[in-house]
Amino acid sequence: MGCGGGKKALQIKGSDTMVNLGQAWAEEFMKLNPEISIAVTGGGSGTGIAAMIGGTTDIAEASRNMEPKEIAQAEKRGIEPKEIHVANDGITLVVNPSNPVGKLTIQQLSDIFTGKIKNWQEIGGKDGKIVALSRERNSGTHVFFLEHVVKLAQKKNPNEFAPAVLMMPSSQSIIEEVKANASAIGYVGLGYLTAQEKALAIAKNAGSAYVLPSVRTVTSNQYPISRSLLFYTKGEPSGEVKSFVDYVLSPEGQKIVLKMDFVPVK
Repeated sequence: MGCGGGKKALQIKGSDTMVNLGQAWAEEFMKLNPEISIAVTGGGSGTGIAAMIGGTTDIAEASRNMEPKEIAQAEKRGIEPKEIHVANDGITLVVNPSNPVGKLTIQQLSDIFTGKIKNWQEIGGKDGKIVALSRERNSGTHVFFLEHVVKLAQKKNPNEFAPAVLMMPSSQSIIEEVKANASAIGYVGLGYLTAQEKALAIAKNAGSAYVLPSVRTVTSNQYPISRSLLFYTKGEPSGEVKSFVDYVLSPEGQKIVLKMDFVPVK
């Protein structure tokens, strides 16, 4: 995708969880390679994967694996998608700091987001309606949370998000709502957590330890809601795309992962 002045332009598109990380990588890479310009945009994992298949992005950022139907669409166009594992993430459950609830099990989370548990009092909080916040359906974080938390990682589980759950357009909008609303609970990538929200400690089940999300607990697989962050390219990366991928996986690139509060792969 060349543009005027001999600069080579790369497009990176997809996961909102990864957009800040992608921008941080791009900024450092462009300092080292001033002849290449990189544009990074969000829109959700599904949007990025569709753009990669449609030929409008060089790299799709995804916080979930490609679905069989997406792989089939790519193959129909003669594209063999290449998956590259670039970082890890812990999905963080956030509440307002004024909320006394500090820990939940995955079953309790499932019950909150399916609407079985409706009041904070039922789980040790103050009397008040729970306002559950989710990402929209084109979000890889939404898909991951649905499969691993709402459906309890059981493929045939019929659980769905309750109609009362508010679908939010971005991780940032979940963070803003939780800061403003003492009754809210939402989920975001580890990199979005600030001092103005409270992260909950999560247990796999009632008999397991409650674990707070952190770089350490995600790396050691102690934190129960962890996942891989991925790039997808059309076939084996080559040229500028390969240079960028190599940079991302280099010690310098993986240091940026840590700096952005995600978890390195190496």
